[in-house]
Amino acid sequence: MVSFIARRILVSVLILIAASFIMYNLAAIAGNPLADLQSSNSPNRDQLIAARTAAQHLNIIPPLRWGLWITGVGKCVIGQCDLGTTFHNQPVAQLLPQAVGSTIQLVTFSFILAIVFGIGLGVVTALRVYSGFDYSITLVSFFLYSLPSFLMAVLLKSFIALDYNNFLADPKIPPVNLVLIAIVVGLIVQLIVGGILKRRAIVFAVSAVVTAGMLLLMQAIGWFTNPSLGPVFVILFSAGIGLAMVALLAGTKNRRAWLVAGINVLIAIICYFALQGLLNISSGGTIFILAIVTVLVGLATGFFLGGHDRGLMMRIGALTAFLSAGVILLDRFMRSWLDYTNNYVSRPIATVGSSTPGLTGDFWISGIDTYTHLLLPTISLLLISFASYTRYSRSGMLEVLDQDYVRTARAKGLPERTVIVRHALRNMLIPIATLVATDVGALLGGAIITENVFAISGMGNLFNSGLSITDVNPVMGYFLVIAITAIAFNFLADLAYSALDPRVRVR
Repeated sequence: MVSFIARRILVSVLILIAASFIMYNLAAIAGNPLADLQSSNSPNRDQLIAARTAAQHLNIIPPLRWGLWITGVGKCVIGQCDLGTTFHNQPVAQLLPQAVGSTIQLVTFSFILAIVFGIGLGVVTALRVYSGFDYSITLVSFFLYSLPSFLMAVLLKSFIALDYNNFLADPKIPPVNLVLIAIVVGLIVQLIVGGILKRRAIVFAVSAVVTAGMLLLMQAIGWFTNPSLGPVFVILFSAGIGLAMVALLAGTKNRRAWLVAGINVLIAIICYFALQGLLNISSGGTIFILAIVTVLVGLATGFFLGGHDRGLMMRIGALTAFLSAGVILLDRFMRSWLDYTNNYVSRPIATVGSSTPGLTGDFWISGIDTYTHLLLPTISLLLISFASYTRYSRSGMLEVLDQDYVRTARAKGLPERTVIVRHALRNMLIPIATLVATDVGALLGGAIITENVFAISGMGNLFNSGLSITDVNPVMGYFLVIAITAIAFNFLADLAYSALDPRVRVR
């Protein structure tokens, strides 16, 4: 295993060096780096041209200039990175951290959500193949996959940001809209539930009535302007999480799983009431420490109560504890919404930038501000990646379900949950690991367009501004981050292969 990792690292470094040479030379010959100065009427034009030529080594041919640049990159090993300067004499090494932070934050959220929702829906559509639900998800997936990212971003700005901000100014749902929303929700729920026509009709009617009633209730109590989950829904959601973890990972007949999940749900409910004072004065560091403690408590309950299957019980405990804590965190963020909209911004769903300039607030206000600014660009990237994950996971699951070992598992009388979760799902994830690794590069590439539409000062802005004036150093800074990220994820994909398929470890 050590030799395998060493070989992969060596090959990755060689690929990075070769790719950087090609990229540097292509960027250098893409335009004239002195064009803006040569067309200038400034009296000291010649001095400015000479200064830029000397600072950027423009009197040296691009291949040799690349040698100077790669030497500066090599100094990063000893902590003395020299990635060059921009035309405005700003060190690229100082510009990268802020730009990388904005882009990675944006891409990470969309990346994780796309994987979770895409694979989850893909598996469900494979299990409900050729049903109305399957056809509906297929239609939506192809539609989203065909949309360019810039069009998706513009549509989100027009139909979500502007309309929803206008709605918050006077949060009253017109009767026609209420009926339409209820009908759409009813149609979606009956597609998910499936069954005979009578069952679908009952589910549709109940879902539509419940949806309309909930919206009217939320409107009456002013929930849209002052949202919160409250103790009742925190308890219900936490209990639902525990039930879901037991049903998916262990089966409803496993008493130890019920015990582990139940204890963690009970601890979460107690903490919800006991830690409100601490949460009110919490910082990011406090939340991080609480998150670690939460996971450790979940692992500990699974370890001590797991019996012969401690590994499974520890996973159930950790996931139940972590997700239940997430519900508590969500409730606390929601309770700061009114303060944010009243005292900081009047139109909360932002369409420009990654944060509100000059905003000074506590952890909760800052978190809401980040959420409202990243919401639309994250959805824009999420929907496109979600479509591909849904299609690949559906086809992969259908292929695995047709294998002999799955039929054998069913013939032996194993529960369907065990067949799907322990046998089919794991093997379906093997090709998805490759897709995840390659999708990182596509997401980062799509972020260039998305950041431009939403005016986010991230890696895309750094790349665009540098390429437009043939400023090679910021372009190469962008390339360096993207290339290292792509290589790292391909390396992680290889490790994921060995974890999912033991035969890879043997070879």
